[in-house]
Amino acid sequence: MRKKDVLTTGQVAQICRVAPRTVTKWFDSGQLGGYRIPGSKDRRIPLNELIHFMKEHDIPTDAIEKGKLRILIIDSRVEHAQKFADLLGIKGSFDIKCAHNSFDAGLTALRFTPNIILVDLLSSEIDSGSLCRYVREYEELADCTLIALAGGLSLKEAQNLQNQGFDSVVTDPANLNAILSSIQQTSDIIR
Repeated sequence: MRKKDVLTTGQVAQICRVAPRTVTKWFDSGQLGGYRIPGSKDRRIPLNELIHFMKEHDIPTDAIEKGKLRILIIDSRVEHAQKFADLLGIKGSFDIKCAHNSFDAGLTALRFTPNIILVDLLSSEIDSGSLCRYVREYEELADCTLIALAGGLSLKEAQNLQNQGFDSVVTDPANLNAILSSIQQTSDIIR
């Protein structure tokens, strides 16, 4: 895996642990170099500009230099979630936290600002519709990737989950390679 060369303001916000509007202010004031996408208000920050800015302003760069994606696993089955986190930790350079109900998931997401949220839909304690709305409406989590883990779904059911707000659906949650592939395909920060 190599680091992506250009980041969105939301991704920069996650790395620096600030609100996206703060990154926009840095960009608009000229403190943080980058460019606008032609015909759009969207801004893009080259990775080397971000690293220079972070070092100049004493913002720790270890999140970039270590190349770790922050992953939040939401699964009401505590032991299952921990085993899954351990397996993911062996397979990649990830910083992983687990939450076991919607309340814990919300608190952890706010403190941890994950790049990716893996939601086990077999969890009875999780309301996937509310979770998607919360993540999509909350500015600090707007660029977070949501991946649903649900076995035995039809193509239509998987499409309904994506219409609900999930970026990806893994229909074989026992297949760790399928999950890793989905993480890699949907992640914008590290490739």
